[in-house]
Amino acid sequence: MTVPPWSPDAEDSRAHFRRLRELKQNCGEILGAPLPHLSMGMSGDFEIAIEEGATIIRVGTALFGLRAKVKTKLPADLD
Repeated sequence: MTVPPWSPDAEDSRAHFRRLRELKQNCGEILGAPLPHLSMGMSGDFEIAIEEGATIIRVGTALFGLRAKVKTKLPADLD
């Protein structure tokens, strides 16, 4: 599984996804067994992830929308 650095341009994720796919292939060759899954890509870049070989993607924001921001109050001694 990989989550690349955030970028407003989904294309910036491609190199990270490609590298993970290459690592997965190399590990499969070393182990002598296929590794069937590759988890990468989220709502903002899942198309690129699929192009680069993702078999599992995370698209919660695309399905459910943005999360509400929750402000937490720190204890007085941590302020």
